[in-house]
Amino acid sequence: MGAGGPRRGAGPPDGGWGWVVLGACFVITGFAYGFPKAVSVFFRELKHDFGAGYSDTAWVSSIMLAMLYGTGPLSSVLVTRFGCRPVMLAGGLLASAGMILASFASRLLELYLTAGVLTGLGLALNFQPSLIMLGLYFERRRPLANGLAAAGSPVFLSALSPLGQLLGERFGWRGGFLLFGGLLLHSCACGAVMRPPPGPPPRPDPTEDNAPPGGGGGRRARRHRLLDVAVCTDRAFVVYVVTKFLMALGLFVPAILLVNYAKDAGVPDAEAAFLLSIVGFVDIVARPACGALAGLPRLRPHVPYLFSLALLANGLTDLISARARSYGTLVAFCIAFGLSYGMVGALQFEVLMATVGAPRFPSALGLVLLVEAVAVLIGPPSAGRLVDALKNYEIIFYLAGSEVALAGIFMAVTTFCCLRCSQDTPSGLAAEGGTSDTEDVEAERDSEPMPAGTEEPGGLEVLGQRPESPGPTPEGEAPPELVHESV
Repeated sequence: MGAGGPRRGAGPPDGGWGWVVLGACFVITGFAYGFPKAVSVFFRELKHDFGAGYSDTAWVSSIMLAMLYGTGPLSSVLVTRFGCRPVMLAGGLLASAGMILASFASRLLELYLTAGVLTGLGLALNFQPSLIMLGLYFERRRPLANGLAAAGSPVFLSALSPLGQLLGERFGWRGGFLLFGGLLLHSCACGAVMRPPPGPPPRPDPTEDNAPPGGGGGRRARRHRLLDVAVCTDRAFVVYVVTKFLMALGLFVPAILLVNYAKDAGVPDAEAAFLLSIVGFVDIVARPACGALAGLPRLRPHVPYLFSLALLANGLTDLISARARSYGTLVAFCIAFGLSYGMVGALQFEVLMATVGAPRFPSALGLVLLVEAVAVLIGPPSAGRLVDALKNYEIIFYLAGSEVALAGIFMAVTTFCCLRCSQDTPSGLAAEGGTSDTEDVEAERDSEPMPAGTEEPGGLEVLGQRPESPGPTPEGEAPPELVHESV
């Protein structure tokens, strides 16, 4: 097993060393979500030096976000193969090297390859393993832990945006990129604390014991476990993926273009950069508060609807504030946007964990991030191209708000309809002696050999709260725990 990889234990400790892991996740999340937005304060200087437009400079943030999301499956495979700790150490070095090399770029293409590809890949190799490790340490307090870890994004954004503005004024964008690269080396320290939860040593996998002579079947089974694509057959997961795609088309656009929008409206540079800090300050409070709220026993089964409400509020904020021009109205927009944005950030991974369960979360997260990468490559660059063509930001806010609001409506409606179908279908089928397509899929899944301790998600019903403690298991069988074993 790779050093720092997840191991089978007695259960999430919900504390202890988990608080150290939570602190590291806080920093990693801050870097992952803060950097693509913080580099936007350098866009005006990049546009001037390279003679480019908004759409061209916006590709730097878009590529960084696309690598952060699009390399999710690769990160899942590497974590399963080598463990969380070495993957995060390598990611920290890559992220730092990308920003340092970007400071020497002489063409936009070089910026795309260094700050975009290398730094984005490094952030991805830090971000996903940190979420996986957080899930191993917390179960009962998981909504609160997710909310506190997600608060790293606004904290770092509120600090990195004015810091980038200051560094740009004193050292230029090249000096700012160089110093940002040194700052990213702190990701390596965060990766070093990601030790697995204490527990008994891992036991042999019965799938390997039943392999045919020659070891071919065992190798095939181990390769299959590197990325579990069977999670795509779950209706709940499909609903979540479609929601995330619609959400990612417009969620990041206002934050990425906000500073330049304010500057073009006549707001001084320092005050324009401070707008992102306002979003961050509100977000800091919103994420932990929403995480604590989602952890209440009465609300935890209804987290998908709370997530839908947050998306709808964020979309309506963009639509209502499309005509904002004065600094006061922009501040009001930042407060409302930060509140709804923080709710979305605090709940998105909690909903996914509740949807697919802990054993399939690494593979599900990788696939979700891949889909989100496609949306990120479409949203911000298209918005920048529209700004260049129309010289008007109003249409951008309308488009972004409509996409995010549609994602919230889709999540709420499909969750409600699918839950009703899952409750009504079994009784009708029992009378006719038939089976549903979902049951056929589950039957096929059950017929396949699975690693010991692997639990199956129960369809859309698992969008609510899953049982915190498993029932009694037959003697000799392991309780359902997260199993990630190295090849």
